[in-house]
Amino acid sequence: MIRAFLGIDLPPEVRGACQVQQFLLPLPRKVEPETLHLTLVFLGDCPEPALEAAHEGFQTLRAPGLTLALQGLGLFGKDKPRLAFAGVAPSPELLHLQAKAETIARRAGCPVDARKYHPHVTLGRFSPPPPADAMRLERAVALGAGFCAGPWEARELTLWQSHLGGKSPRYDILATYPLT
Repeated sequence: MIRAFLGIDLPPEVRGACQVQQFLLPLPRKVEPETLHLTLVFLGDCPEPALEAAHEGFQTLRAPGLTLALQGLGLFGKDKPRLAFAGVAPSPELLHLQAKAETIARRAGCPVDARKYHPHVTLGRFSPPPPADAMRLERAVALGAGFCAGPWEARELTLWQSHLGGKSPRYDILATYPLT
């Protein structure tokens, strides 16, 4: 089994803007700056034959490059936040590409998550903080509602392997796929 995901890497200036937001937010645990990315499809713990089939499918994926931008901040976890993120500006092209990639992964037999896709860049993951800390975090996210980074041109997709353990996950590139 290989834990993997397909996504888009961030250019240095967008990564830097995300790091500034990480500094400004009272995050209990920040994502390592070098691992910041935009996930298209989380493939989960995928059997090697299914991952190979997904890789072959991703190689046939034809899509133009995308102009993307980050916009706004948010929290997942409702009244018990567990994740802080930078949102992605609306992009019908991104949603179309994500749907095509998810279809390829499902057909290949990867255990793709059934949740509705919500494009974002994760800034921090953590256990739900105590109420006073959660309130501070919610206020800081609200103050960052005007956050913007980019636009940038995404010219390739990346298939990463995710290694859990230690302070934070480590990601290794398995393959890249050009966008035309």
